[in-house]
Amino acid sequence: MQHEAHTEQVHRHAHHGGRPGGAGWSTAARATLHCLTGCAVGEVLGMVVGTALGWGNLATTLLAVVLAFFFGYSLTLRGILRAGVGFRAALRVALAADTLSIAVMELIDNGVIVLWPSARDAMLDDALFWISLAVSLVIAFVVTTPVNKWLIGRGKGHAVVHRYHH
Repeated sequence: MQHEAHTEQVHRHAHHGGRPGGAGWSTAARATLHCLTGCAVGEVLGMVVGTALGWGNLATTLLAVVLAFFFGYSLTLRGILRAGVGFRAALRVALAADTLSIAVMELIDNGVIVLWPSARDAMLDDALFWISLAVSLVIAFVVTTPVNKWLIGRGKGHAVVHRYHH
């Protein structure tokens, strides 16, 4: 009986109100915000460290992207591990759930920074550094939310993670 209730919860999360293949915008936004949190931590840390150390734009961007993936996966892993899943299985779930979302987010986020005049050359004490970083993360959120909606609607992305939250 308990398994049937859990299965029903998973079904509701995957289909959101019985609409097969559909996912609500609020669910997609929450999934994107979860992903953005990890990405933003890594992105900001990478940009701050690379800029503070005087690294070039390419090295700083690569560090920021690597850390964005690391922290994005780490947040998801934490919740899955807490549900009692072994590390290897949890890692596979996190990779499957977050890779496309993080990749899109990083592509958009870094694309905005590259296209923004002077943003790549801004220093930590320059308002342009922080403004361009914040704006790029907001744009990445807006672009990535439909991607997550599409993934969740197909039982992929954060729909997979939700199976471990109940």
